[in-house]
Amino acid sequence: MSFDRLIEKIIETKNPTVVGLDPRLEYVPEYLQKRYLDDDGWSLKAASRAIFSFNKLIIDEICDIVPAIKPQAAYYEMYGHHGVKTLERTIRYAQLKGMYVITDGKRNDIGATMEAYATAHLGSVKIGENEIEPFGADALTVNGYLGTDGIDPLLKICKERDKGIYVLVKTSNKSSGELQDKLIDGTPIYAVMGDMCEKWGEDTIGKYGYSAVGAVVGATYPQQLAELRQRLPHTMFLVPGYGAQGGGAEGLKGAFDDNGLGAIVNSSRAVMCAYQKEGCDERDFAKAARREVIRMRDDITSYINLK
Repeated sequence: MSFDRLIEKIIETKNPTVVGLDPRLEYVPEYLQKRYLDDDGWSLKAASRAIFSFNKLIIDEICDIVPAIKPQAAYYEMYGHHGVKTLERTIRYAQLKGMYVITDGKRNDIGATMEAYATAHLGSVKIGENEIEPFGADALTVNGYLGTDGIDPLLKICKERDKGIYVLVKTSNKSSGELQDKLIDGTPIYAVMGDMCEKWGEDTIGKYGYSAVGAVVGATYPQQLAELRQRLPHTMFLVPGYGAQGGGAEGLKGAFDDNGLGAIVNSSRAVMCAYQKEGCDERDFAKAARREVIRMRDDITSYINLK
């Protein structure tokens, strides 16, 4: 099962974190930008090539100590078809380095359209006699607020191709409570959505006790995080909001089970831009990223019992 593979990587690296590779061109050191801008001018192609080189060097530096990356599709789509190609190349490169890849796409639709999203990000297409994976990620973030019609096409692919999904449950943004905290018969909407995740995943539970249907639960709401961990014993958590959005390591401990498993914590900008925060030579950006992920790992694991 897909999340079994992720959990095994977490155990191997003793690190329950994922690096969000959500790059903007301005995050890329100037020397690296210049290399491609000199070749291709101030173009989407040059920006996308620089971003791939940036991603690749970070992956090379962290792949032995971080189990997964999480590229956010929007940061690639903003650079047009060249950026989308960089997303595909980033996914495949990270997997070649042994990393688990979660595409952060937050896809949300029904019927044939959701089948197309599922096929694009987790499945394969037939072209003549060839069967080809367009992106080939290991997992995808999705929005479940259209109900089961929007999740069923994904469940089929998860079962057939050993993939996973993370459904938005309690998101880390400040205004999430405007909808997600509303009550339905006395139960918050986020808890109702969490219960649906448990139901959707009930026949895909792996050897560590977690199903192929995970939940996105923000670090910025530690009380709800701990509440949902108790409520959703078979649901793996993807936890954004650590660091830049204000979520602290101590508040994260409620996301984990008694074995220190069941959740993976994301950090994006703090890793990619660590060299800027440190004020080190920009050519040392990948090593600065490594230093930041080690700091993050040690910070988080100081509060949990990862066996």
